[in-house]
Amino acid sequence: MPNRRAVITTGAAAALVGCGPTIGSYSGPEVSRIVVQKSQRLMYLLGADTVLRTYKIDLGFAPLGHKEIEGDGKTPEGSYYIDRRNPRSAYHLSIGISYPNAQDVAKAKALGKSPGGDIFIHGARTAFARSGKDWTWGCISVSNSEVEEIYAMVRLGTQIDLNA
Repeated sequence: MPNRRAVITTGAAAALVGCGPTIGSYSGPEVSRIVVQKSQRLMYLLGADTVLRTYKIDLGFAPLGHKEIEGDGKTPEGSYYIDRRNPRSAYHLSIGISYPNAQDVAKAKALGKSPGGDIFIHGARTAFARSGKDWTWGCISVSNSEVEEIYAMVRLGTQIDLNA
């Protein structure tokens, strides 16, 4: 007779595995660049000579202007690159943006502040969809199914241009 605790533990573990993010594979054209148009709330994944995907996005809760200091709620502007991937993100999945760069650090230091960090492209707060309202602390949010697609398509080192 099976141990009741072992059966319950095994069942719970199996259920949790089924709730994890689905990271598919991608075999299409390489994503050579990401472009974010903050004012339009759009993000484009670009190939060599075409737009591969377009996503509606949510931004930092104070979206106007370039991020200058930690906690300002702004999404950075400028050219950065994808520098890390987090499959265990609190927001489903996340892909790190290389903010802050040396200029960002110097500008914040001149203000006597920290520039902040941990800027990501990530999933939504809920399992279903993006909120349609700017709510992050400076990140770019898409739906969970969209971040799964982006996670599969985008490689480390990919350039990301964040425009006003």
